[in-house]
Amino acid sequence: MTALPPIADIADEYALLDSEDRYRLLIDLGRMLEPMPDALKTDATQVRGCSASVWLYPTRLEDGRLHFLADSNAAITKGIIALVLAAVQDRPAPEVASTDIAAALEPFELARELSSNRTQGVPNMIALVRETAQRLA
Repeated sequence: MTALPPIADIADEYALLDSEDRYRLLIDLGRMLEPMPDALKTDATQVRGCSASVWLYPTRLEDGRLHFLADSNAAITKGIIALVLAAVQDRPAPEVASTDIAAALEPFELARELSSNRTQGVPNMIALVRETAQRLA
């Protein structure tokens, strides 16, 4: 599995693309996510409020950095998850807790590019990442 590129690099590429290619980029980002074992896809790891099924499972690396496993049954949604994680993946918990993920996603104008059904769960994904980081910081 390839590590996600930095969110700033993704934003630079995204800005150069038309809508159709932006969808492709999101789908490609979703494919870059590390596979999440089915055993971790439970009620406890499911993100509420998403139109698609979304699961998010935090792990802590030996050096205290947070690493998230995530998955969705929808390709575009999986790409959105990848964007969220690109902003925080493998960073120390205090840094993740203080990261303004919503601001990091602003250059992508997801509300303009995607249907409200696709983006309605994004605040819940962000909240879950931040709450997890605050608890583990």
